[in-house]
Amino acid sequence: MTDLRRAIRATLMPGFEGPELPDWLATELAGGLGSVCLFGTNVVSPGQLRQLTDEIHAASPGALVAIDEEGGDVTRLHHADGSLHPSAAYLGSLDDVDTTEAVAADIGAQLVAAGVDLNLAPVADVNSNPLNPVIGVRSFGADPGLAARHVAAYTRGLQGAGVGAVAKHFPGHGDTATDSHRALPTITVDADLLAARELVPFRAAVAAGTLGVMTSHILLPAIDPELPATLSAAVLRLLRGDLGFTGAIVSDALDMAGASGGRGIPEAAVLTLAAGVDLLCIGTDNTADQLARIVDHVLDAIRDGRLDEARVRDAAERVAALSAGVGALRDARSSGTVWAAAPHTVPAARREERTKRHEGPPPLSSKGFWLRAPISPVEKPVFLKLDSVANVAAGEDTVWGVGTHLAGELEAHLPGATCVTAATIAEVEAVLAAYPDRPLVVQGRDLARVEFLARASMLVKDLRPDAVLVELGWPQLPGVPPVDIATYGAGRGAAICLITLLSEGAR
Repeated sequence: MTDLRRAIRATLMPGFEGPELPDWLATELAGGLGSVCLFGTNVVSPGQLRQLTDEIHAASPGALVAIDEEGGDVTRLHHADGSLHPSAAYLGSLDDVDTTEAVAADIGAQLVAAGVDLNLAPVADVNSNPLNPVIGVRSFGADPGLAARHVAAYTRGLQGAGVGAVAKHFPGHGDTATDSHRALPTITVDADLLAARELVPFRAAVAAGTLGVMTSHILLPAIDPELPATLSAAVLRLLRGDLGFTGAIVSDALDMAGASGGRGIPEAAVLTLAAGVDLLCIGTDNTADQLARIVDHVLDAIRDGRLDEARVRDAAERVAALSAGVGALRDARSSGTVWAAAPHTVPAARREERTKRHEGPPPLSSKGFWLRAPISPVEKPVFLKLDSVANVAAGEDTVWGVGTHLAGELEAHLPGATCVTAATIAEVEAVLAAYPDRPLVVQGRDLARVEFLARASMLVKDLRPDAVLVELGWPQLPGVPPVDIATYGAGRGAAICLITLLSEGAR
């Protein structure tokens, strides 16, 4: 029985709060826990993070340390100051696979230095629904072929640096208008469209040798009308059978409503293992009691005949193989592979090639941004940030856009700039009244999707037609409100380049 409990623990990947390894988690690691997932709350500084990962590996040398470090808006390493790495949407817009591979290699090098083994990236979702509230700029694009070649490039770059890739969110979370953190989305596509669109980037990830694939908590009635993908053997057979994936299948977090809503995490764990998932991400703030309840529930399911013991042991073996695979990547990694280019800088020749390839808009500035028209330099601008609920994947504690956290860059390029935030129409009106004669730069994420952002943007354009409206989220071009600049992301790199573009102007 002790051996079986150890096998069950090998399939679990909990998270925890704070910068130090809790005693209960060290005990779980010694008892066979397969993996630990890190979040922003676990990261204070590079030195602290490396000490933490060293302690995890000391407690269990084969355990995998995982993290979400996609680049752009979703970052754990740089949640306090923002990521310099561009978002997937930016890289897809640039459409240069060499740059994508180099960016992923640099992310991988940072993760190796931090002692992280597994990156829950790249996002392989085709963002076919522009109103998607959870994917957006995390996706390389709305075209399956484009997304596929960049997913493959990202996988090569990351794993070449010595970090295991986990392509997500199988079988594709791009055609949703619901966030699976909060509810269960339904994708109403037939098998043919699924194969021609959603599965294309995952097929590319498998061909590129990804060590892992993460499932999504979405309902796909054409394949399984009852269970979300994470809990569906029918959906996962597409991955094992049609795509020929032999690596580790990893679940998205089981504390999400799309997985455990109405059934609880222990039962979701049983169904997830039975469906064919190998490594179960539990959540962000787990406890010893919670893990004990999961292990006991899985044991009961095995005794009751609802879960095959052989399936649990097979999952544990696949997690062990995943750990060995990461070790092999470390042994074979290339040295000195770093992204040497300045963030978000696009050579003129590349801009011309890209413009010709797409036969028209969206044009690229020298920073890789879309511009509606030439931008004149500004002096002492007021940056008005239109606030909105953060993407759960990005996290509420991650800084974004141009704000006071970039005081040094603002002082260097736009001395005298002012940063303000508004969360209501009344607050927007107050800002407009307070700064009638200053250049106004208005920034927000998903301006056309979020009602307040759309109303605020139209109000600004009506009262201050000279204002520069900046879309930091998924660009809806052309569209309403009429955006002047689209950055394809809200990370630190994008914000710094927006500052320099406004100080220099662009044509």
